[in-house]
Amino acid sequence: MKSVQKLTLAALFLALGLLLPFLTGQIQYVGSMLLPMHIPVLLCGLICGWKYGLTVGFATPLVRSALFGMPVLFPMAFAMAFELAAYGAISGLIYNSSSKQDLGTVYKALLIAMVGGRLVYGLVMTIITSMLGQPYSFQIFMNAAIMSGLPGIVLQLLLIPTIMLVLNKTGVLRFQSEKAVA
Repeated sequence: MKSVQKLTLAALFLALGLLLPFLTGQIQYVGSMLLPMHIPVLLCGLICGWKYGLTVGFATPLVRSALFGMPVLFPMAFAMAFELAAYGAISGLIYNSSSKQDLGTVYKALLIAMVGGRLVYGLVMTIITSMLGQPYSFQIFMNAAIMSGLPGIVLQLLLIPTIMLVLNKTGVLRFQSEKAVA
């Protein structure tokens, strides 16, 4: 894929990351459960590569906070910027560096990115809360990063592979059975 195409798609994914939360944002609890900003970031990493995924992931919560006031810039959007950057970078790195790109590789990239992103989020929140003198326990991390987001995690694991499969079937983006070794 050409760099102009990747840049254009990255801009589309950023726009989706800014707009999708409006679908769930009327009820904040639903929005935090469905994680609408995560979907375009993960797709960006898979489709455009790790550099674009990292950039779109880092920018999305910060730009959304600046434009719409949600998520609150500090600490939430700040911590989410690192989390989503990790999602985009890890998903792109795993998927695009695999010798075989198929549905199994999509799931592998998603699962590793989801774990990695949540660990980054926990680390950033630990640093922020310790600097602010606030408590941040493993239980708080598990509730914030895992339990409250379970519906969103399930949605991502159903929706993103389906989108990738449709892109492959329609010829927009082709899975690669084996990459040529250079």
